[in-house]
Amino acid sequence: MARALGRLGPLCAGGRRRLLGSDTLRQQELKSSFSIQAKMPPCDFSPGKYESYPYERVLKIRKQNLAPSLVTYYKKPLLLHQGYMQWLFDYEGRRYLDLFAGVVTVSAGHCHPKVTAAAQKQLGRLWHTTNIYMHPSIQEYVEKLTALLPDPLKVVYLTNSGSEANDLAMFMARIYTRNFDLICFRGGYHGGSPYTLGLTCIGSYKHGVANAFGCQSTMLPDVFRGPWGGSHCRDSVVQTIRKCSCSPGCCEANNQYIEQFKDTLNTCVPKAIAGFIAEPIQGVNGAVQYPKRFLKEAFQLVRERGGVCIADEVQTGFGRTGSHFWGFQTHGVVPDIVTLAKGIGNGFPMAAVITTPEIADSLAQNLHFNTFGGNPMACVVGSAVLDAIAEDGLQKNSTEVGTYMLLEFAKLRDTFEIIGDVRGKGLMIGIEMVKNKDSRQPLPAEEMSQIWEDCKDMGVLMGRGGIYNQVQHLVKPPMCITKQDAAFAVEVFHAALMRHLERTAAG
Repeated sequence: MARALGRLGPLCAGGRRRLLGSDTLRQQELKSSFSIQAKMPPCDFSPGKYESYPYERVLKIRKQNLAPSLVTYYKKPLLLHQGYMQWLFDYEGRRYLDLFAGVVTVSAGHCHPKVTAAAQKQLGRLWHTTNIYMHPSIQEYVEKLTALLPDPLKVVYLTNSGSEANDLAMFMARIYTRNFDLICFRGGYHGGSPYTLGLTCIGSYKHGVANAFGCQSTMLPDVFRGPWGGSHCRDSVVQTIRKCSCSPGCCEANNQYIEQFKDTLNTCVPKAIAGFIAEPIQGVNGAVQYPKRFLKEAFQLVRERGGVCIADEVQTGFGRTGSHFWGFQTHGVVPDIVTLAKGIGNGFPMAAVITTPEIADSLAQNLHFNTFGGNPMACVVGSAVLDAIAEDGLQKNSTEVGTYMLLEFAKLRDTFEIIGDVRGKGLMIGIEMVKNKDSRQPLPAEEMSQIWEDCKDMGVLMGRGGIYNQVQHLVKPPMCITKQDAAFAVEVFHAALMRHLERTAAG
């Protein structure tokens, strides 16, 4: 097994020439980018007329009256007006293919007709009442939701956001086990509340206040950027370009990362711990995947210490990974606690914590209450989202379209030196940009930003993430995206990469 990436030769598999940089480009190759004209797929939806404030006034109000921590994307921030399924429209009527889904939140599609109709109907019936009273929508929803989870995960606490859900999961783990310490991965994101910031291990989210008491981070088993990794580690149709000599059924990278996990257990926490939390695929950090058996072995080690295992499904849940409805199922594990948010409401603010009856009972020893959790509107919307995912075949679509995109992006990785890695599963994809494949150093921010801007100008919106903000393109679209849309997105990204090469060649 190799520890470092080996540099590929000038010709890739199949004889395709890799574009290594300005020193190897010919002028006729540079001109090819002008011939790449990605044609946006048709859309039978026409947005309404924009009738709100002028752009400059919106921008002025945002700068003066909204918290400066609310950053915007792009040199000229987008002013969006309307959405429909996989499409967004700005105030001037420009149409964009949304590959970021409101930070992986729009699952069934923007303003999905079924979800919209259910919300409109409930608006005329009952918006809110305390969940101390019974109303039919909460019972109907939790019955439908828990039917999708394996035993014994059958008790639901409804909340309003992913941070709130993970906050409650931490609380439950500590109360149930009567232990305090929790383990999390470096690079993980589990929320921005004072409590959950202890589990969030991305420096740009940290503030100069105490937040990690009782939270211990451990090495991220990242088979691309970490010290160990090979060509068969991931549960994905695309592997890293790192090579390994592992025998069938054996993953040396996994073994090494498990040893690091054991070292954390033996040196950084007490003999008895409260638990371990992990995203099945890291989201904010750039769709990072672990070796296939890692979570199963880690869960066993945690339970031996008296801890519970928490799966943060805020980004991976509801069929996004394609092969399974829940991300934890791709690892062959059953957690003790599962947290849900984002795609659960297709953009409506709601979240959930699901656990076992035994763990749930521990929280009933004293009063626990949530004013808005499980309100009638949220439950009706959540139920309609589940129906839309099932009726529209969105889990299957995530597999088919996601696999296509991964393989097409992998072809670009094999062609362009600045694409270090393509990874993911279903419609949860990360494309990591580097200076070159040998060093794996992040591509400079100004270069990544310009590629990003070019994609937007050609009609495609992508996300961005990673500890170094180096995962230039996070592809996590509404799950209704089509293969034709995906082909358009790949063409646009290709064109943006060619423009980057032209700028590099021009000096």
